[in-house]
Amino acid sequence: MATIGATVRTILDVAKSLDPDGRVAKVAELLSIRNEVLQYMPWMEGNLPTGHRTTVRTGLPSVTWRLLNNGVTPSKSTKAQIDEQCGKLEAWSECDVAVAKLGGDVGAARLSEAKAFLEAMNQEFNAVLLYGAATTPEKFVGLAPRYSSLSAGNSQNIIDGGGTGTDNTSVYLTVWGDETLTGIYPKGSAVGLQHNDLGEQTVQTSTGIGTGRLRAYQDQFVWDCGIALKDWRYVVRLCNIDISNLIAESSAVDLTNKMLRMIARVPNLNAGRPVFLMNRTVHEMLTIQRRADVRAGGQLSYEVVDGVIRWSFMGIPIACTDSLLNTETRVT
Repeated sequence: MATIGATVRTILDVAKSLDPDGRVAKVAELLSIRNEVLQYMPWMEGNLPTGHRTTVRTGLPSVTWRLLNNGVTPSKSTKAQIDEQCGKLEAWSECDVAVAKLGGDVGAARLSEAKAFLEAMNQEFNAVLLYGAATTPEKFVGLAPRYSSLSAGNSQNIIDGGGTGTDNTSVYLTVWGDETLTGIYPKGSAVGLQHNDLGEQTVQTSTGIGTGRLRAYQDQFVWDCGIALKDWRYVVRLCNIDISNLIAESSAVDLTNKMLRMIARVPNLNAGRPVFLMNRTVHEMLTIQRRADVRAGGQLSYEVVDGVIRWSFMGIPIACTDSLLNTETRVT
């Protein structure tokens, strides 16, 4: 099994290098366990207080076959700058001191509550990673709005799965790397979800006579995060997957066929760390379709169909995220 973070700095790698006492690293470890996507995402500090400014090449210079005694007109490449914004995801936890002490282990009680916050923030991060739109400036822009039109300039990296209704979903092939697609955090800030233990505080409640007071353990969770897409060719979206047809195995999209096409659209899989993103329903049906290929015979085996029996396709890992909806509207 491949070692996570062997060639790219994941959120846990960066956290370990920043916090020698292990507190942030522990939170980052819990975060990665509960979020499959984070296991493959590299992270880099942005060059702006609010995100990262990326310079991308938009055109190549012209070159000339020259005849002797003939000159060559100088040329140059063209570039554009793109500002990628981060968002600040924040939550507060307050736990009654008396309640926390009931079980005799205050630390365990607070950690149990913290895990719920980690799960909630993970789900929100994944949702924005996929669907975050420019119309919500407090969030960062996700993948779906960037790959949302079959007639756009990046349409060659959008594959139509044939669904026409409103019960569609998508699969993404993402190649994570410093020069392709990466997670970012603002300049001068800390990577990953930060946990501030504010200890025992007096808080005001909405119950009691004239509102009450109680002693509570207070925790703050903050995550400054975003993504920078430096080269659009390293993300491919398979959209318009009719989920009802897929489950019924009637007029269902051939996932193996489409995913092979997705791989072919990427210029160089070695440019970063490739991973497929899909929800668990699609992964379930992909597994069933591949089993059907094996049972059909023709000297096929699981090893031939998709390498080995694990969560991968053609050697590319599959990360499942339930934030990929089954209710997407048709991409046209």
